Amino acid sequence: MYQCPHNRRHCPFRGRIGQPADGFIAPMRLLALDLAPHPVKTDDMTTATLTIDLSAIAANWTALNRMTESETGAVVKANAYGLGIERVAPVLAQAGARQFFVAVAEEGIALRRILGPGPEINVFSGHMPGDADMIRSADLTPMINTVDQMIGHVEALPGHRFGLQLNTGMNRLGMDPAEWAALRDIALGQNPTMIISHLACADDPDHPMNDAQLEIFNEMTAGINVARSLAATGGTLLGPDYHFELTRPGVGLYGGMPFVDAQPVVTLDLPVIQTRDIGAGSSVGYACGWVAPRPSQIATVSGGYADGLIRAMGNGATLTHDGRKVPVVGRVSMDLITVDVTHLEQVPEHLQLIGLHQSVDTVAEFAGTIGYEVLTSLGSRYDRVYIT
Repeated sequence: MYQCPHNRRHCPFRGRIGQPADGFIAPMRLLALDLAPHPVKTDDMTTATLTIDLSAIAANWTALNRMTESETGAVVKANAYGLGIERVAPVLAQAGARQFFVAVAEEGIALRRILGPGPEINVFSGHMPGDADMIRSADLTPMINTVDQMIGHVEALPGHRFGLQLNTGMNRLGMDPAEWAALRDIALGQNPTMIISHLACADDPDHPMNDAQLEIFNEMTAGINVARSLAATGGTLLGPDYHFELTRPGVGLYGGMPFVDAQPVVTLDLPVIQTRDIGAGSSVGYACGWVAPRPSQIATVSGGYADGLIRAMGNGATLTHDGRKVPVVGRVSMDLITVDVTHLEQVPEHLQLIGLHQSVDTVAEFAGTIGYEVLTSLGSRYDRVYIT
């Protein structure tokens, strides 16, 4: 007779299972296997695999660099768009990038530790209160956005490098034309390293805002002998008029639109944890989010919104296997996604969300968002594999 090791009088296994060799765990394991709709794999990882092709990132930088006669920098903010700045930044430096861009000074500190002395690290947010020690110690170049930032920078770090950011219509960061007119001579007298602005609609080549911002940028920088930068990835693709002395691609380096010729960088494979057969009329997931119209086979894969797989995907999204699409059914939950694999002859060990057959932008469309959000949301639980 089986004796519960916890001396529970009402142990569910009491009198049912012979004494196991390894205590209480064995009957639990046996019961789980007996009840599982299909055998559960125990020799495979249940962590999703995020594969990042560093050579593709380098190739994308090189391709964008060849489109211009200008210097080409690299935007590596937000942990290199979620892909790992400690691995990505050295690859871009080796490819030839010497100008790097981050969002805030804290990111600049981390990048300087990775790259060491030499490359210039530019901070889009400029010189914020409390940043002086970081800017000085990491030799960062803040992009000054306001008169107040200009005054604070010159007072805290006299003689330290800085750039200038102008607002040409996006109305996000940078000096407005009137503010710039009042500060221009003083700022130029401090020898800025560059003057930048940012295009609001570069992903749409025919949008009239592109030409309007180009005209304003030309007017605001006329007669200035300082390196200028207006183009990120989309602006680079708009042609030479937008290139000036420096381009600064971001999402295109990581395989995202609008750079349609980019080499794919990210592959995301989600392991199948369990499969089950359900009858017509059976529901799947929270709130009965999907009801089977016919007898169906459902695979549950490891991955969810805690891993950055946006909950809004849900019904209508697809995963792939060898190029064949399999639909997501039911809601994306915190750790799991359910997929209808009825039409597959055999359920594979993994299904792919991002890869050769579905780009990061395709996945973004499922959730009504953009590839930037998908990339930068990719979570920390993945088994990250870097290939060179």
